[in-house]
Parts: sequence; C-alpha cells; structure tokens
Amino acid sequence: MLEIKSLNTLSVHLDRLVNGRLWLKVIIGLILGAILGLIINPSSGFVSERFSLSLASWLDLPGKIFMRLVQMIMIPLIFASIISGIVSNTSENLKTFGLRLLLYFVFTTIVAISIGLLVTLIMKPGQYVYKLGGFPSSGDQTIETAEQTSIIKNIPETISNLIPNNPLESILTGEMLGVVVFTIIIGVAITQLQQETSRPIIRLVESIQKICMIVVSWAMRLVPYAVFGLIAALLSRIGIEIFLGLGYYMLVVIIGLFILMTFYLVLVFAFTRQNPFKFLSLIKEPQLLAFSTASSAAVMPVSMRTADQKLGVSSNISDFVIPVGATINMDGTALFQCVTTVFMAQAYGVELTLVNLVLITATVVAASIGTPAIPGGGVIILASVLQSAGIPMDGLIIIIGIDRILGMFRTAVNVTGDLTASVIFDKFYGSKNIKVAEEGKIIEAVS
Repeated sequence: MLEIKSLNTLSVHLDRLVNGRLWLKVIIGLILGAILGLIINPSSGFVSERFSLSLASWLDLPGKIFMRLVQMIMIPLIFASIISGIVSNTSENLKTFGLRLLLYFVFTTIVAISIGLLVTLIMKPGQYVYKLGGFPSSGDQTIETAEQTSIIKNIPETISNLIPNNPLESILTGEMLGVVVFTIIIGVAITQLQQETSRPIIRLVESIQKICMIVVSWAMRLVPYAVFGLIAALLSRIGIEIFLGLGYYMLVVIIGLFILMTFYLVLVFAFTRQNPFKFLSLIKEPQLLAFSTASSAAVMPVSMRTADQKLGVSSNISDFVIPVGATINMDGTALFQCVTTVFMAQAYGVELTLVNLVLITATVVAASIGTPAIPGGGVIILASVLQSAGIPMDGLIIIIGIDRILGMFRTAVNVTGDLTASVIFDKFYGSKNIKVAEEGKIIEAVS
C-alpha cells in the first residue's frame, strides 16, 4: 500500500502552540472571561443592558472568527483524513476494523443513554419543576403510541438516506453524516485501484491535509482570546436566575456525564492497562478546547494530534477513528438528549411507559448519530426526539438558555469518547501496521 504521511508530521505549528502551554492559556482565558462576563451582566448593576449587549458582540468576534476558520476547512479535512486512514489499512483489515468500530460506537451510545435514563428516573429533576406549575405549553399533547411506532417503520428509509444521492448538496449544507459516508465509499474505492492510478489521488489528499492543518494552526493562535470572549459574552447574556431555577436539572446531566467519563476510563484500563489518570492528563488539551468551544468538530485536529503524539496511536487509526467519531460518536450528546427528554416529560406530567422509554432510546441512538458537531447541535436534534415521544417542545426555549453551558460539558465527554476509541482500537489494529511504520511512517509517542 502506498505510504501515507502521518498527521503528526503535518502539524508542526500545533506542536509549537502546545509546547507553549496552550492548555494553561485556555484555563486563564476561561477564568478571566467568566469574571468579565459576570461584571458586565446587566443584572450585576455595573453596566447598562445596551452597553452589555454592544460589548458582548465585540467579545464574540475572536470566537466567531475561530469557529468560521475551523468550519471552513472541516469538510476537506474530514475528507482527507478519512481517506488517509482507509488507504493505510489493508482491505481485509478495513472490513473488520470498520464494522467493529461501528458496533463499538453503537454500544457506547446505548450505555450513555442507559446511564441518562437511570440517573433521571432516580433523581427525577422534572418533578420539581412540575410541582412548581410545570413548563408553559401551547396545548395538551399526549403520547401517541401509533405515532411512535411509525419511527420503526421509517428505519429502512433512514438507513437508505445515509447514502447521499447528491454529495455536493451534503457538502454545501454541511450535512456531515452524508459527507462521512460518501468519503468512506470513495476511500474504499481508492483501495481497489492500481498503485499507479491511485498515486496522484493520494498525493492530492496529502496536500489537502497539509493545507488544512496549516489553516488550523492559524486558528489555534486565536484560541485563548476566543475562549475569553465566548465565555464573557455568554455569561453577560445569561441571567443568574436561570442557573438557580434549573440547577437541579443541570446537576443531573453533569452527574450522568461524570459517570459516562468514568466508564471510558474503565474501558481504557480494561483494554490497554493504561493508568486512567495518566490518560486524562495526556488528553487535557483537547478536553479543555472542547469545553471552551462546545464543538467537537473544532477540536478534531487537536484530538488527532494528541492521539498520534501523546497517546502513541498509529496515525492510520486516528486518521479514521477521530473524524468518524466526531460525526457519529456523540455519547455525551445522546445522554443529554435522553436526560432532557425524560426531564421534560416529568415537567409536563407525561407518564412514560416501558415501551415509551424503549422508543425514546431507539430515537436518541439514531438522532445522536446525525447530530451536527457544532455548538447547539444537540438541541437542534432534540426537537425531533421530543416530537417522536409526544412531549411538548415549548420548554425547549428554556433549555436553549442554558444549553451552551451543558454543551461545554457534553462536548468534552464526546471528545474523550473519540480518544478512548482510538487507544482501544490501536491496541488491536495498530500493531498490524508496524510494517508501514518501518517503511517510513513516523509514529511518535510522547508520554
């Protein structure tokens, strides 16, 4: 198989930034931004509402530039990275690897949803809101079993829709799942070509990958300032009373995410025998960036670099696992959607039967796979989950007010899940590519 350059040889600029303690700059930006945001919040009485809104729009600017730079190159980077990961594997290895990766992602998603269901049913955060009068509703809505069963009938259509009939439309609309499926099909097709025919295509992919990493390195220079501005603007707009009123619900979500994070660490220890705390220390940079930007797509290049250089994952594994995981492995988002669905059912006084819970689980599994890897993506998909469960969507307005805070936590968990998958699959498949490494592929393991 034709040699593919490892991503860690294409990220010199990112190395310099990380060596300059980028994670420490992110933490400082978070703290200073939070302080400024609380000061300029109109409820504090220090500034007027008009001045606060005007200042917040300027504080948002570095963050918006950062997000747009990353989103601008996200599709070509995913395209190049997935193809690099595919052509670096043998055809036989790819078949078992891809199938097992998909089954693994489905398994962890089901575990995440189960944790969410268990925590919410035990702690019952929605009942507290219901006793206070519940959420506002535009009308009485009850669960229709017939409507829910239609979800099952639509499963064949949903599966067929995974293959985009117009890849260009998927690219233009940012439908990441369609882009990933299209890229995987193209990557597998390239492996069937003769080496002379595939050589120029792979060289082009290498060039695209290198260009994308250079653009990402430019964007990463803005990260501390983007984090500072985004947090300050966020806290300047959100009233403290929202946190007090929905604090119990937020606590339930965070507890569920903490349990899910513990589950990941157990998997890391069970499969790789690696110290879980050491694993956490090695991935703190992508976790912090995920927490501050609330976008797993924005963190993807840093996650790939961390997997390659700090976790010692073979680049042909990380090149495939992390881009695919950033699109379909949304365990933290799935947990959030499940907790929120049950929470809102409790808040509206809607009784959920065992059949309802099973259907909600199936819907959340499907919905989380298609969740956009952008801030607020979880709430966008959550509307369809609520509708399928027959739960009023009016309360989403209130959830949106605090979604950015919860989005920061669940995105950090999503990124941790992708890196966990990388080290686990590298344990079983990375060693099979030693011959590729000996032929010139550079794999660094910085502990």
